[in-house]
Amino acid sequence: MLILARKIDESIMIGDQIEVSIVDIKGDQVKVGIAAPKNVKVYRKEVYLAIQKENIEAVKAKPDIIPALSDLFKETAKKSDDEKKK
Repeated sequence: MLILARKIDESIMIGDQIEVSIVDIKGDQVKVGIAAPKNVKVYRKEVYLAIQKENIEAVKAKPDIIPALSDLFKETAKKSDDEKKK
């Protein structure tokens, strides 16, 4: 792990396209600004870990539920179409 000291309004660069700036420091809290291309996803670590956990659980889902979900989506779409016709 690289550890750098920065002051307010100072930045670091990650590669050529990601800039991490120190926006504010109050007590033990630091506000960080991140400028990155839209194709780079930026998450707080706890959110990232929650997403990973949900993805793992989704992969473990029973394969036999897929046809049932497909039928449910078809029913919902048909009801929506019927309501639009009214």
